[in-house]
Amino acid sequence: MKEGKIKKTGNYIKNFFKRFWNLLWKDDSLRGWIFSVIFLFIFIKFIFFPVLSLATGSSLPLAIVESCSMYHDGNIFSDYSNWMQKHESKYQQFNISKSEFDMFRFKNGLNKGDILFIVGAKPEKLKLGDIIIFNAGTQNPVIHRIIKITKNNEEYTFSTMGDNNNGQLSSEISISEDKLIGKTAIRIVPYIGWIKLIFFEHLKPESERGLCPER
Repeated sequence: MKEGKIKKTGNYIKNFFKRFWNLLWKDDSLRGWIFSVIFLFIFIKFIFFPVLSLATGSSLPLAIVESCSMYHDGNIFSDYSNWMQKHESKYQQFNISKSEFDMFRFKNGLNKGDILFIVGAKPEKLKLGDIIIFNAGTQNPVIHRIIKITKNNEEYTFSTMGDNNNGQLSSEISISEDKLIGKTAIRIVPYIGWIKLIFFEHLKPESERGLCPER
């Protein structure tokens, strides 16, 4: 009697998952399509991202570059030497020489629409030139390069600047540890983030819309 009940329950579970699988991947009807979209949304939001956040140690493991502040002329084919010649003087103010910048990761900057892989950032392990993402009291976090690190009573503060900006934002002159979200580890794919950005471009000021202009 007990074995029969267990077998019946097992068959029920097996049939349930079979119907679920067919509806998710094999049903070409409108119902199947809607179910697949809902399932993927739930999976990404409530399973994939939480697991990825736990693994990376960052609350935002994937980020899209939404502005031109880290852009270098020429996009992915930028001429680093030419760019540095134009911008070298602004880094000299922070005692960062060309030879030091040459050693920085992502020395060719980031392009609007790039998708980045973000990992947790321990303040004591961050270095000059690292590109961090932090809360700046704006709608979206900021992704900029560290140009100064200060340590006071075992507490770190960071100062950043966008590669394509002529100066600093007021919110990035002194960034406390609690504002850190993470550090850019990998540029996963360039420009694919435009699939999302295209739907929000009309909400931005006209001067910030579209591809980044050459300077």
